[in-house]
Amino acid sequence: MTALAASPTEQIWPAVWKLVRLRLQITWNSFKHAKTVRKILTVIGYLLLLAFGAGILIGSWFLLKFLRSPDLLKYTGIDPAPFLQAMPVLIFTLLFFSILLTSFGVLLQALYLSGDMDFLLTSPVPLRSVFVAKLLQAVLPNFSLLALFGLPVLYGLGIAQHYNILYYPLVLVVMVALTLAASGISALLVMMVVRVMPPRRAAEILGFIGGTIGLLCGQAGNLFNSFGRNTDISGNQVAGMVTTLTRFNSLWLPFAWPGRGLIDLGEGRWLSAILLLVVSLGLCALVFGMALVTAERWYYTGWAGMQVVTRKKKTPRVLRQEAGAASGTAVVSARASTPLLQRLLPAPVWAIVNKDYLVYRRDMRNLSQLISPLILGVIYSLIIFRTGGRVPAGQGQAPALFMQSMQVLLSYSSVGMSVFVGWMLLNRLSGMAFSAEGKNFWLLKASPLRTVHLLLAKFLVAYIPTLLLGLFFLVGIALVQKMALGSLLYSLLALVMCLAGMNGILLGFGAAGAKFDWDDPRKMNAGTMGCVGQVITMIFVPLSFGIFIGPIALFLFFHWPLVYAYLVGGIVGVLVNVVATFLPPYLALKKVEHLGEN
Repeated sequence: MTALAASPTEQIWPAVWKLVRLRLQITWNSFKHAKTVRKILTVIGYLLLLAFGAGILIGSWFLLKFLRSPDLLKYTGIDPAPFLQAMPVLIFTLLFFSILLTSFGVLLQALYLSGDMDFLLTSPVPLRSVFVAKLLQAVLPNFSLLALFGLPVLYGLGIAQHYNILYYPLVLVVMVALTLAASGISALLVMMVVRVMPPRRAAEILGFIGGTIGLLCGQAGNLFNSFGRNTDISGNQVAGMVTTLTRFNSLWLPFAWPGRGLIDLGEGRWLSAILLLVVSLGLCALVFGMALVTAERWYYTGWAGMQVVTRKKKTPRVLRQEAGAASGTAVVSARASTPLLQRLLPAPVWAIVNKDYLVYRRDMRNLSQLISPLILGVIYSLIIFRTGGRVPAGQGQAPALFMQSMQVLLSYSSVGMSVFVGWMLLNRLSGMAFSAEGKNFWLLKASPLRTVHLLLAKFLVAYIPTLLLGLFFLVGIALVQKMALGSLLYSLLALVMCLAGMNGILLGFGAAGAKFDWDDPRKMNAGTMGCVGQVITMIFVPLSFGIFIGPIALFLFFHWPLVYAYLVGGIVGVLVNVVATFLPPYLALKKVEHLGEN
């Protein structure tokens, strides 16, 4: 057994099959011992996936038959034949790059962040088989998902074009070969990245980038509308798009070879089909083999496992004092260099604030959740700029008070946008302030820390960055809209108080329902009480904003002096938000003292 483990090339594929079979057995055992409801939902999910694949097959078949009809060319002037010839090329190219990109994070998790690698590397199986098994386990889910979309389309193309029987199995063979080649290159990229930074840090950065891109893609429609783009697609644009896509079907591009080979095979051009398919499969095997051997060597020799990052050493600070200076001078100078916030706050409060900011800054998974309010705020601000601060024209039947209120609302849109962005950020920073401690909450529990200091620190950790972000949007939008100085100062008062009120509500309810049994920050939640706090703030946001802005519209409608409107709105708004700021944390004070004791 020891000799088998030491030889990296002996009986690789039987060992790979054994490892994959054991992984499948674990999955089956998990399903077999799961609850009945989970079993039923799992079976229904797989049946829906099969039905979805069958629907794609039937839909692609009818669509391809429609594209081959002469009526399409007659009425649109677009010849679909070149596009049909290029369809396998486009699908295989998309498959290759999708596997290449999606496998990076999965392989990083499987090779460096999984808990079973130490056990597998010491087991009596060839070392290379462990690497190959991990590679297959990592890419198999992504391949299955992409094949669910690609295979029905390619098979529908074969049915519509009446290709011969050899076309269908070779489609699957080519997809598997391209998947292995792409996963091999992705494994090499993982080794290179891990050579530069620790694996966990790389996973955090990858999650941050993925979350940001996903949010941008989700808001792409709103972003295009904010720029006033014309989304109508003409026939000339469709023809140009089809022409651009068909250019990928060129023999000068290696990614076109497997698709061209399958088309030639289906249409009976045997010589070119065999040549293109043999070259394509050979290149895939060569790329996969070279990537596998190289990545395996880097992994097992420890070259990529060395988490060495070249950093410039910081020059230590040396306090130079004159020989005759008294010791009190050093104390005064040190205190003068202390941040103002640290001097104003008690030492325990400052310690917790500093600790939380370090945690948020160092964990990219937290930043990926904190960046979404900024992106959404920018997109919606662009939409506000597009309106130009004017009420959309209607049919002229709206009441005058309603039109006056809408005009005031648009005039103070900077406050509304700042409060909205602050609400999204506070849901994470304040609503989950105590849950963010996780299983390490016992450290705070065992420390000589007053509950009031803990609540104050959590309040400041959420309030300071939210206020700074709100000021950024408030001042930016106000400058674009050329808001008057008096209105800007009143908007600043409304922003400061609304954010404080929301912070108090979310902090109080989030502390009462704190959950510490999470393992991933993305799965963090504040329990049922935290959800109640979010619902209450959803009602409180327009109410608080309306208390400050509503009197202005009312006084303008009745032509009363605006000074009294600012006075009434300011006094009532401050009182309401002061109550919201202090009452929920005060009510949660006793609950916080007993957190984590159950």
